[in-house]
Amino acid sequence: MKRITVVLAEDHTVVREGLKALLETESDLEVVGEAQDGRRAVQMVLSLRPDVVVMDIAMPLLNGLEATKQILKAAPATRVIILSAHGDDEYVEQTEALGAAGYLVKQTSAHLLSNAIREAHKGKKVFSPVISKRLADRRQKWPGRAGDRKKGLARLSSREVEVLQLIAEGMANKQAASELGISVKTIEKHRQNLMSKLEIHDTAGLTRYAIAAGIVESSVKMVIE
Repeated sequence: MKRITVVLAEDHTVVREGLKALLETESDLEVVGEAQDGRRAVQMVLSLRPDVVVMDIAMPLLNGLEATKQILKAAPATRVIILSAHGDDEYVEQTEALGAAGYLVKQTSAHLLSNAIREAHKGKKVFSPVISKRLADRRQKWPGRAGDRKKGLARLSSREVEVLQLIAEGMANKQAASELGISVKTIEKHRQNLMSKLEIHDTAGLTRYAIAAGIVESSVKMVIE
């Protein structure tokens, strides 16, 4: 029997190793790769072409939402399940819009996670029970509702989202250029485009937006240039 191949994308080593140990007790699942940031997760998927990725949202360098977007564009056969400590409706709706296979909170049992991987591999959607109920209630009350931050984020290119995250994480233009392998002038151009599209005119404002949109966690250091 061919095993379902899995990549784990989680920046906390203890959590990642725990997930790997749990999944490796299942005879039909195989963890083929581990990534500690979103950019590495994208590279790993392109190299290994796993069946399923278990993806955290809050990760350095490239957050899980943007990593999911890039993975599903480059490797549409791979299914992505979000496994996050954050169960906010806005996060769930964003991952659904991106085409993720499902959303589980980290309080999920090992049994539910294993079954979710199997169901996602079959092409089904999977959610933690508490999220499924809340989504059903929300859609009944507000069908078609979408938040302003989500709409604003949709106007940004993948590269702009990457630059926005690095800005919010406190990287100067030179550092961001080195991280992404592009010129400082290109970074400056992306920064200008971000400010224009989002109608935000300073670094602190971009950082606040990135936090509100779920691109970085609220614990990020506020840097004003």
